[in-house]
Amino acid sequence: MEEKKQPLVTPPEVPGDFSAPEVEESVKNEQDNSIAIISYLTLIGLVIAFVMNNEKKQPFARYHIRQSLGLNVTGIALGLVNVIPILGWIISIIGVFVLIYMNIMGIINAVNRKEKPLPILGKQYEEWFKSV
Repeated sequence: MEEKKQPLVTPPEVPGDFSAPEVEESVKNEQDNSIAIISYLTLIGLVIAFVMNNEKKQPFARYHIRQSLGLNVTGIALGLVNVIPILGWIISIIGVFVLIYMNIMGIINAVNRKEKPLPILGKQYEEWFKSV
């Protein structure tokens, strides 16, 4: 009893090139973007983003981690200024609103995949934290 061998059927061609390096690059970009966004979510988010990016050292994520670190250091400085009666309180209230604005701009830049410095102090953060 001989079995008849059927010819192998080739699958239809799918338009587009889905090679592995492009898929890996896409996943890497998404993870890079996620790390950048997480870095702006409170001090805990900054620590999580720093740990997530510690091994990979992705430049886009590192840039936003530095900007977020600057925001957090500025927030701590504003907290110290808040101890001063009246004038310190006024400066702190204004500073908090400025920090909220800068934080929102940082998240927008991270979502849009832009390495753009934050308004007002972003250039200073680049200089101060370039070793991070």
